[in-house]
Amino acid sequence: MINESRLINNFMAMVQIPSISGREGKMRDYLRDSLQERGLQVQEDEAGVKLQGEAGNLWVRIPASMEAETILFAAHMDTVEPGEGIKAIIEDEIIKSQGNTILGSDDKAAIAAILEALDVIRENRLPHGPLELLFTVGEEQGLQGAKQFDFTSLNATMAYVLDAGGDPGVIVIQSPCQNEIEYKVYGKPAHAGINPEKGINAIQAAARALSKMPCGRIDKETTCNLGIIQGGTARNIVADYCHIKGEARSLSRSRLDQITQTLKNTFIEEVQKQGARAEVEVKFLYPEIRLNPEDRVVKTATQAIKDIGLQPRLESTGGGSDASIIQGQGIPCVNLGIGMSNVHSCDEYIKISHLIKDTEIVLAIINEVIKAK
Repeated sequence: MINESRLINNFMAMVQIPSISGREGKMRDYLRDSLQERGLQVQEDEAGVKLQGEAGNLWVRIPASMEAETILFAAHMDTVEPGEGIKAIIEDEIIKSQGNTILGSDDKAAIAAILEALDVIRENRLPHGPLELLFTVGEEQGLQGAKQFDFTSLNATMAYVLDAGGDPGVIVIQSPCQNEIEYKVYGKPAHAGINPEKGINAIQAAARALSKMPCGRIDKETTCNLGIIQGGTARNIVADYCHIKGEARSLSRSRLDQITQTLKNTFIEEVQKQGARAEVEVKFLYPEIRLNPEDRVVKTATQAIKDIGLQPRLESTGGGSDASIIQGQGIPCVNLGIGMSNVHSCDEYIKISHLIKDTEIVLAIINEVIKAK
């Protein structure tokens, strides 16, 4: 039933539309037109305005052909850089870029699979319950689009995000909560050659503090990272300010709180030992997902994957996704593996067979919900 050439052509057309986070306007236009051509009413929210980007989130409600539970499928429109001038090519049943950009299968493979599933349903008049689709912006910048969406506008009682690494068949039932942490050091300026002893070097104070702090893998559930450091105004001035951006993640909320407090206390104490002043700002980005194999949203996906001849694999991940926001809004949600490989790099690729299986999984989930009615 799946039109493989149409699926491939739609995917390759989409990945060649630039849609770097904040600049999703062209992709929004393409997707909106594609959905309207299928006779669907498309709504766009104000996320683009609030985030000062080109586009908002798109959402669609598809009326049922029979009574069943309402399910939501979600994917994101934006990509990371380098995402301008993408040229997709096919080699040995694999789709990749020419090598100087990403491909964009994260997450346009998901969008292509969802659109193809809609075409299969329409062309074959397949029965289905009420469906809702959500295509977000700004996912790669901290799930920003999903955070702006009004989930009270949805009727879905369970949801599936197609945005996980791993082959089709992967069902992510655990993912971390995350804190964004900003560290600031205030020192005292002085001339670096004439009277450096009158200054307090904020960069040095920060460095000594950072050397005392945990970083990387803390335990099997917890990580933290120091990602950006900036400071100083000139090489011949004792730096009076330093700014560091980092993060902490854990599958456990209590463990996240604990490691964050350790990072904060250590930083402040060590900076003060150098005679400087420290500030630490913590922002909670998204909640954890911790589902059980017996939860209905998981069991439905598990059986659907079995129905198309794959072996389901329940997994945990250290990454966040829109599933974290959807789950946090009270809609049980899992993230599904779609077979994208080497994402966020110029070596990114996806197998054509995985694109096909992604579509089959969407169709099988819809069918499984009907069977469970």
